[in-house]
Amino acid sequence: MILNLPVVTVAALLDSINPCAISVLLLTIGFLFSLKKPRTEILKIAGFYIFAIFLTYILIGLGVLSALTFFGIPKAITKFGALFIIISGLLSLFDQIIPNFPIKLAIPSFIKPELARQMQKATIPAMITLGILVGLFEFPCTGGPYLLILSLLHDAGKFLSGFLYLIYYNLIFVSPLIIILVLGSHPKILTRVESFRKRNTKKADIISSLAMIILGIIIFIV
Repeated sequence: MILNLPVVTVAALLDSINPCAISVLLLTIGFLFSLKKPRTEILKIAGFYIFAIFLTYILIGLGVLSALTFFGIPKAITKFGALFIIISGLLSLFDQIIPNFPIKLAIPSFIKPELARQMQKATIPAMITLGILVGLFEFPCTGGPYLLILSLLHDAGKFLSGFLYLIYYNLIFVSPLIIILVLGSHPKILTRVESFRKRNTKKADIISSLAMIILGIIIFIV
């Protein structure tokens, strides 16, 4: 399977439909509004949250690639990555369509109080910490497409092109957050965005889960 731009783009878009990071961003923007922060300040503070998620995912990607290389893991790991994304998609789909499904792909409850504390500080260091925590604790839940791309990058075996793909992937990954921040920094639009998210989260999760399963199957059999 040759790594190419369409595959990376599709996987990044699937990963970017990220209810955890989006929900925290909307809550942060709403809290900053309650503090009567000006729009420029909201853009700056919440922008550091997005940047921290971006940087965290870049470092995770580099770490995984380095580990695969260091331990001499065979390049055929692409099949494992495809299998992982299929399983992740199935678990996410079951969580949406089966009431009280025991496995929940979400940020662990034990870290949520700390996320709330960092959010309430409403400072740039707190937003960076918040972004790092969200990036780390949401990754096991939503990182299926990312791990698939990392396995493909490992197969390609070219560090420079792999690093550029990582940058591209993560720019696509955070692009919805950037769009939501720009739109949501207007109070009236924020209300509409939050309402739209609540109405369509389940539908988006189902579509994303099905797309992950299909993409994983295609890459597994090719």
